[in-house]
Amino acid sequence: MTRKPYKRGKKGAGRFVQLTEYMQATAAWKDLKPGPRALYVELKRRFNGSNNGEIFLSHRDAAKALNVHPNTVGGYYQALEEHGFIRMTTGPHLGPSGIGQAARWALEEERTPDGKPATKGFLSWSPKQKPETKTVTRRPKKQDMQTDKDGRPALKIVT
Repeated sequence: MTRKPYKRGKKGAGRFVQLTEYMQATAAWKDLKPGPRALYVELKRRFNGSNNGEIFLSHRDAAKALNVHPNTVGGYYQALEEHGFIRMTTGPHLGPSGIGQAARWALEEERTPDGKPATKGFLSWSPKQKPETKTVTRRPKKQDMQTDKDGRPALKIVT
């Protein structure tokens, strides 16, 4: 019997998306909801190693890829920008022929082709503190209060 060569018929492994462990351990990643995380994976799928800053994904295409309504994708982009995972390099605009052009995005964990280092803004992200509000009880109105013979407030029973 003859043995088959080990690599016979194999074309090589397909492309994959690498989500690094240190990025997933950050507070920014933990704070993201599933929708923005899925959008980040879609943006990362379109990164080929040399096109950072030129990653193109329109709201319509992103909505189709994520199986959501196109109006919800805008919030996903905004959440990723606020958390420091992506940066808009070119805004959306009308092209020379009047056809709309989608925004171009850069991944903050990767170096851009023009030599700018990765900023990794998600490492320094911290959640915004909500202002503390005091709980105040409402003062009763005069018509809501009844008094007894001595002038003390009495309980008013409404039926």
